Amino acid sequence: MKKFEYVIKDELGIHARPAGLLIKEAKKYESKITLSKDGKSVEATKLIAVMGMAIKCGQTVEVEISGNDEDAAFDGMKAFFEANL
Repeated sequence: MKKFEYVIKDELGIHARPAGLLIKEAKKYESKITLSKDGKSVEATKLIAVMGMAIKCGQTVEVEISGNDEDAAFDGMKAFFEANL
């Protein structure tokens, strides 16, 4: 299992467009990818769940990855967050 924390820099937080891109990125990997904030966790492949977290600019999310391709998923998700959020 691998994990990283990321502070959201997008001024609108994780709204519909970046959430859709996040789900698309997460579905590229076989590993289970979970987003956590304030003690609540959701699977990164479920759009409604991710949107329901109402993640705002300046908030910290933890991304946890576990599975067969966790190294590739970790690198891909970290790059995605840095480039898009």
